Amino acid sequence: MSNHSNNNYPRLHNAMWPGLVGKGSPGAEPFIDLDTMLDLTAKAEVDGIKFDGVDIFLFDPHISIDIGDDDLEKLADKIRAKGFVVGSVVAPVWPPTGGGSAMGNAEERKKFVGQVRKGCRIAAKLRELGVRPYGVVRIDSACSPSDWLKDPEGNTRLVAQTFREAADIAEGFGERLAAEGEICWGGMHSWREMVKLLELTDRPKTVGFQADMAHTLLYTLGYNAPQDALLPSDWDWSDPHRLDAAMKTLTAVLCPWTIDFHVAQNDGTVKGSGTHDKTGHHCLPNDPNGKLRITHHAGYWLHGEDGRLTRAFRHICWDGCMFPNEVMQKRQTWNDILSAMIAVRDAHGWREIDGAEVKPPKAMETVVIPKAAKEAARKTAKPAKKLVKATVKNSGKIKAGKPTKRKAVKKVRKPKAAKKMRKKGGKR
Repeated sequence: MSNHSNNNYPRLHNAMWPGLVGKGSPGAEPFIDLDTMLDLTAKAEVDGIKFDGVDIFLFDPHISIDIGDDDLEKLADKIRAKGFVVGSVVAPVWPPTGGGSAMGNAEERKKFVGQVRKGCRIAAKLRELGVRPYGVVRIDSACSPSDWLKDPEGNTRLVAQTFREAADIAEGFGERLAAEGEICWGGMHSWREMVKLLELTDRPKTVGFQADMAHTLLYTLGYNAPQDALLPSDWDWSDPHRLDAAMKTLTAVLCPWTIDFHVAQNDGTVKGSGTHDKTGHHCLPNDPNGKLRITHHAGYWLHGEDGRLTRAFRHICWDGCMFPNEVMQKRQTWNDILSAMIAVRDAHGWREIDGAEVKPPKAMETVVIPKAAKEAARKTAKPAKKLVKATVKNSGKIKAGKPTKRKAVKKVRKPKAAKKMRKKGGKR
């Protein structure tokens, strides 16, 4: 048995949608039903530690976006019976799932907002039923980079307008929206365009960023936006400090917007399956071809530039889509995933009892990135600074480490206990 920290936050969640994404269409593997995904998650255990909850996709055959209140109560009871809570929920905003492009015509955008409304209703009801203590409603632009490129400025304005309309709906339900940065979504396919969209949407209290470690790694490579690459096109992964510098640059502008986080692994390639476009290739955490040091690189998203924990979200979720069903049915698969999640919490988490933060001993008062990450950041500080200047040239709104509305986002994300700790440790 390994020694673990006493941390109990952030809570550890597993995503249910890998049973759906890239499956169920002609030529693809069949869906894995929700009950099976819940059972596999519940059986995972490492050194007596289990998953705390699940994040869900509001789409058939798992959960209908039109589910009634009675069936929602049954769903809540089913999830609670497994010892789980619900965190974030995915609204089915895409055209094939009843939604529409966020930069489409008026009817398409109306469908997009309609699906957000339904998703927020479900999310709020689960909160009312006492089974959802935290989390966001996940969205994206529901359009392709190739279509977006036909009119980049005009299309980004349309997406931002749609996001603002969706934000109005979310606020009415007491919810927040997180846009998942992914190379397959137009206007969100590069880190630079993602920040532009968030700034143009200008609803930092309601609309933030969802960071997936696999997808954001592709941001550094500039897969669908070579002009925004943070690593050279002939990058051979031989210098870990260069990757750390790219991650430092990336998180300096995106971390202040981040309100939801997916732990994931990626081998630096893309993958598509079924009806899902090519996107960052999710790998198992122990894949020998994986390019991320999961525990180390997760720290860039969980800590601010000053090294202190942001506590911007109360749970983290594993996301690993398009794995073969045979792999997903193995118990060891989920134990390996849970082990990776535990390692992230051990390194970058905190402890609370009954909602109150348990302060560490005086010598540990300032929570910092582990030594290896700190040393890497120190060695790459200057290259990262130069890299920021190079990559944000001619982009007047984005400034290294000081994205617009940063303070506003922080104000919303910080629980009272975190604010007290910040005052004690010094102003950020």
